[in-house]
Amino acid sequence: MDALRRPNLDLHSPISSLYTKTPQTPTSILPYKYRFSSSSSFSGYHSKCKASTPPQAIRKSNESVESSKKVVDSIAKGLIGLAAAVSVCLDSPALAESVTIAFPASRTHEVNAVQRTLVETWGLIRETFVDPTFNHQDWDSNFQQTMVEMLPLRTADAAYSKIRGMLSTLGDPFTRIISPKEYQSFRIGSDGNVQGVGLFVNTEPNTGHLVVLSCVEGSPAARAGIHVGDELIEINGERVKGISGEAAAQKLRGHVGTTVTVKVHNGKKLAIDSSFREVKLPREFIRLSPISSAIIPHRTPNGHVSKTGYVKFTLTTKLVNNQTAATDMKHAIRELENQGVESYILDLRNNPASTPKGGLVKAGLDVAQIWLDGDETLVNTIDRDGNMLPINMTNGHALTRDPLVVLVNEGSASASEILAGALHDNGRAKLIGNRTFGKGKIQMVTELHDGSALFITVAKYLSPALHAIDQVGIAPDVQCTTEMLNNSSPVMRKKSASSLEGDSCILVAEHELDNQGSAS
Repeated sequence: MDALRRPNLDLHSPISSLYTKTPQTPTSILPYKYRFSSSSSFSGYHSKCKASTPPQAIRKSNESVESSKKVVDSIAKGLIGLAAAVSVCLDSPALAESVTIAFPASRTHEVNAVQRTLVETWGLIRETFVDPTFNHQDWDSNFQQTMVEMLPLRTADAAYSKIRGMLSTLGDPFTRIISPKEYQSFRIGSDGNVQGVGLFVNTEPNTGHLVVLSCVEGSPAARAGIHVGDELIEINGERVKGISGEAAAQKLRGHVGTTVTVKVHNGKKLAIDSSFREVKLPREFIRLSPISSAIIPHRTPNGHVSKTGYVKFTLTTKLVNNQTAATDMKHAIRELENQGVESYILDLRNNPASTPKGGLVKAGLDVAQIWLDGDETLVNTIDRDGNMLPINMTNGHALTRDPLVVLVNEGSASASEILAGALHDNGRAKLIGNRTFGKGKIQMVTELHDGSALFITVAKYLSPALHAIDQVGIAPDVQCTTEMLNNSSPVMRKKSASSLEGDSCILVAEHELDNQGSAS
């Protein structure tokens, strides 16, 4: 769950860099100032309670003023040997404060630019990070030490590495910074086209391995036999363990007609030599749509022939037009209803669903309303102070009340987990498949002054039934495995005429829909 914001910045002086925190009154005479502001709203939904006051820096009290003075004193002592200057200006002790930090500018222009980025990063984390203890550390001392280590550097890449090192101490792999070039790549337009190989990858938080979350059907990667769960070892001969998913995606993309060579390890086999292979992939135009649908003819145990509507909902980052997702879903359901569909399978498998624009979360919530009635809770958010904020529907009217099951797996993450949790916990659907990825974090993404982007975890979310999702995932009601297919009844086994009818999880889903029909 993300929200994009751009800070209000004034950058004038090439000689020195200053950080100013001005909750009420900006100090216009300063050459570098930063005003914190935040916005988190979901149009079309309402909350049972008001959002808590966010950044602790804007709490107007004598205690906060004293805290700020201590911060300034601490940083001043650490940087005084580098000719840094620190001052505190309080227009009104109870209503406003302005903290200015001047630090020694690097003589290398590109490093000086990243110094300013470091100050922005430090301030934003201090104000909004979900853990107010910053992983049980002195965040201001960490900033001070990072600034000292950055001063003698000569390249922007080295300076960014220092910021990444500082962020890594927070213990949250999703709070991270990406360079301007990476961010531009990340913000591919919403026309649904990308030049690449059809892979969506993410860094596994615990191991640092780069694993495949999704592989676009019919893409070069899919044709080469790369599957969800495979690990990328090298891209064009360069080892990629530990690099971000955005950095890897940038290496995989390129002009149509060029190629990229990847070394992969089959994640479902033992770590033996034969499970490693190198593949040369051509780059092509990859076009994605958020919705695809089909009708699966289905014969029930009593001999009745029915039609099951299959809908694949692909919340695949910025590469699809998520603004039309709910509209496209409604259109698909109406078309299926007109063709006599009696039950539905909603497929959320291999669905990374994370974006800097926040559109995926709203798309997921909008789609949930298509299947639900009333004023149901769709998701609960927990802020840094432990306050819970439910996000509810407003007078929802389901487009169909036909039986529904939802397919999930280890590639279902973030917004797709919100959607699955909303449908499951409100009693609308059973979940079929494997435990989901477990990304239950709400992120704010800020474009910084140099065009880089800072991703900050500002809250966590729980399912409507208050089940934790982060690092745990959502367990399905019924697991689907190859063994289950082999042990299933002849009615389930005999249908393999198409890729859908031969999908073991879809066959298990149809069996579950039969059970729902029998129960009713």
